[in-house]
Amino acid sequence: MKKLVIIPAYNESASIRKTVEDIRENAQEFDYVIINDCSTDDTMQVCRDNGLNFINLPVNLGIGGAVQTGYMYAWENGYDIAVQFDGDGQHNAKYLETMVECMESNKADMVIGSRFIELEGFQSSAARRIGIKYFTGLIKVLTGTKISDPTSGLRMINRDTIKMFANDYPVDYPEPESVVAILRRGKKVVEIPVIMNEREEGVSSICFRKSIYYMAKVSLAILIECIGEKNGLASC
Repeated sequence: MKKLVIIPAYNESASIRKTVEDIRENAQEFDYVIINDCSTDDTMQVCRDNGLNFINLPVNLGIGGAVQTGYMYAWENGYDIAVQFDGDGQHNAKYLETMVECMESNKADMVIGSRFIELEGFQSSAARRIGIKYFTGLIKVLTGTKISDPTSGLRMINRDTIKMFANDYPVDYPEPESVVAILRRGKKVVEIPVIMNEREEGVSSICFRKSIYYMAKVSLAILIECIGEKNGLASC
């Protein structure tokens, strides 16, 4: 199988090289591509200086657009598996092969690395934990499936789901909405326990002040997704 790590990066010059080194050391069967989302720091120069594989976006598309670019690359280049992997050092590449094994053994369409199964390692900020619990409940109500870490950026998908997301992917804060989208289409999502690291460099895009806006916007997007799917208006 061809396997790809998609690394969306916005102003991750301090950590992007270490992220790639982790993948090269601990997930040697995976290719990788960095999606530089029009960073305003030296992310692109770090990629060039170190000979890293990257796509440079001419305008800032946000996390959804950056990740969708990676899925388009994966689909067009014949990858069987693609995994989103943060460029800030929070994710650990040692889990990637375990995620592949979980996907194959469970015949899953998506595998999510969850911080909240064994509750080890960095558990995110208080504001994010509130949002995570909220979305866990909302997704359970709408789909009947409990996802303990619906905002996790460590998520692996198969070839069919790559095609789906290459064609249509949420723009802002896409993780909860994309989980609902594939669950509502009868696809299988499973989680495995992982340990995540606290961000060492840079600043998270979500703070307490933004968390209410985040929850309201994503909730509305999820409800629109469900209404559209119910009425046959979904794009996939």
